[in-house]
Amino acid sequence: MDLVTLDDVRDAATRIAGRVVRTPLLPVGWDREFWLKPESLQPVGSFKLRGATNAVARLTDAERTRGVVTHSSGNHGQALAYAARDAGAPCTVVIPEGAPSIKIEQVRALGAEVVLVPAAERLAAAERIVAERGRTLIPPYDDRNVIAGQGTIGLEIVEDLPGVEVVLVPVGGGGLSSGVATAIKALPSLTRVYGVEPAYAADARESLESGRLVVWDLARTHRTSADGLRTSLSELTLAHLRERLDGILTVTESEIAAATAQLVRGARLVVEPSGAVAAAARLFHRDELPSGRTVAVVSGGNVDPAVLAAAVAA
Repeated sequence: MDLVTLDDVRDAATRIAGRVVRTPLLPVGWDREFWLKPESLQPVGSFKLRGATNAVARLTDAERTRGVVTHSSGNHGQALAYAARDAGAPCTVVIPEGAPSIKIEQVRALGAEVVLVPAAERLAAAERIVAERGRTLIPPYDDRNVIAGQGTIGLEIVEDLPGVEVVLVPVGGGGLSSGVATAIKALPSLTRVYGVEPAYAADARESLESGRLVVWDLARTHRTSADGLRTSLSELTLAHLRERLDGILTVTESEIAAATAQLVRGARLVVEPSGAVAAAARLFHRDELPSGRTVAVVSGGNVDPAVLAAAVAA
């Protein structure tokens, strides 16, 4: 399979420069060897802006005029809507029914058309729009340009914290972890990259252990509060993780909730449960990880207000 390369990630870094925020590494007060990479500070509240911006930047003029479409639980939809608006391209986002209302409202506020469908029909609905309107499909993670864009996070981590020993990355569809692992493992460093996913959506761990793509049904993955991590890997992202990820850990719902509260109160960040998963691994599974300077990617902050209020009150 044609995997993303370090050159692809560096090219993406050039394309997205000035269009996305180069997020800082934030030290935390409770752990002297722990930093956060707060992608929640992006204009759309998540890392997804990197991949979407890179993919839109690579469109031809004709493709840009016809517009783009995606299927997303919210964060990638917001990112694509933002990138498309910046490029002057029409955008449609297919969102599964039941997605957090704040994410749906934000997609619409960015000028994109929203199409709500049952979760199992999201890809089919996006493909119909491609066939009917000629729009370019930009998937949330199963796309080399998207993976390369997400990989720019890895470049920044290594540049800003030379000698970092461990990087923790949330795993849903695998685009973020594929890109970060691609960038870091190709650089001359000894950094180890670990994926982290909810125990209620641990299909990536099962896929890596079995050596084949394993897809959990929606009834299983929807048990987790980390709604951005309910999707399964693709063959493309599995190939990246099999070759480049050093390991994968799972965290429980109580650990995700506690990590969310810790980041909100202790790091003063607005964090959604999906964005707290990587930090939960450091907080509760430190004995399963190598020692040393560690960075957790905080993937997003588009949290339901009720969830945020509960975290603050915890």
